[in-house]
Amino acid sequence: MYDRAAVLFPYSGKYRKLLTSYKFRKNIALGNYFAGKIREEIESWQIPEEARIVPVPPRPGKMRENGWDQVEFLARLLERAGKTSGCLPVIRCLKRLPSQSQKELGLENRRTNLKGRIVPVRNVPKFAVLLDDVMTTGSTLDACAAALKKAGTETVFGLCLFYD
Repeated sequence: MYDRAAVLFPYSGKYRKLLTSYKFRKNIALGNYFAGKIREEIESWQIPEEARIVPVPPRPGKMRENGWDQVEFLARLLERAGKTSGCLPVIRCLKRLPSQSQKELGLENRRTNLKGRIVPVRNVPKFAVLLDDVMTTGSTLDACAAALKKAGTETVFGLCLFYD
């Protein structure tokens, strides 16, 4: 359902260590590095000014379990940068209903696990850049893009830090 996707790093070698340090050890200093790379990537695209960054919503309970949401942290950094650097605004217009964690599932179950589990909670942008940390099968981006398009978004680009 998404129109295009870009990934910044492979999930291997030194990059895997970077993600592990950021996501699981809460090395928030890496967030600034990742946010800068996200801004650079988006600036290289030719997208309309009305485009908005839409963070992929976390699984319910994630904040309680992990103490933070690494995608939301990036969204906040991008918002702060946007005020001075012209980065796209962030809009949190999606919610994830209860479902299994994608990382616990195989390929086929990942494709069906989130169907109908991502819903819009406010007006959606005409052009969206979905932001997530890791793309494995693209199923999460697909589910988010489907919800956005059903609610009126015309074009959805995906942008992930890592591809596994």
